[in-house]
Amino acid sequence: MTAFTRALRRTTARRAAAAGVVAAGALLLSACGSGDDTSGTHHGTGASATAGAGTGTASRTPAGEVNDADVMFAQMMIPHHEQALEMARLAGGRASDAEIKDLARKIERAQDPEIKTMKGWLTAWNEPTAAPSASGMDHGGGHGADGMMSAADMTELKAMKGTEFDKAFAQMMIDHHEGAIAMAEDERREGANPDARKLAAAIVKGQSAEVEQLRGILDRL
Repeated sequence: MTAFTRALRRTTARRAAAAGVVAAGALLLSACGSGDDTSGTHHGTGASATAGAGTGTASRTPAGEVNDADVMFAQMMIPHHEQALEMARLAGGRASDAEIKDLARKIERAQDPEIKTMKGWLTAWNEPTAAPSASGMDHGGGHGADGMMSAADMTELKAMKGTEFDKAFAQMMIDHHEGAIAMAEDERREGANPDARKLAAAIVKGQSAEVEQLRGILDRL
């Protein structure tokens, strides 16, 4: 069974799983970082971030409250974006569809600056840029509710070319984006930092539009 077929068959199940994970995460974060209990809340420092939230322009580190949800959002979205960049960079020498190639370049332009932004925030917050090991974020395992591809899926994608690559890339990126959207929605609900929540909103808007575009590409391939 190809990576495309596996991704397609598991999309519905993963969406249901994502809803459960987000709900569970919301309860956990509510207990440790939201509401009237400020034990999970701290304040940002004056260090500078590398890029603006979702814009690629210079920006100061977000000021104001920072809670556990903000930290988790940045720590988990960084490797998520990094895998999206890895997938996007495969398209140059493998994709045959012009729209796939164009979208891959767009993903690179958007997500690379966002990675720099989130790493800058975590440094300013005196938090590690790598999250503790979490289920679903292991590149060597199977698909998680966050949409991360397994090592086997990435190996298969690298071996594809032409229309086969285009179809697999589109379906995998849909799954990957849907995972990012779920994580960003969780940050919008539970996060305290205004700039982190603004980036989460930008991810929801931008990647939702790309999911629709990718579905349209799949329909015509």
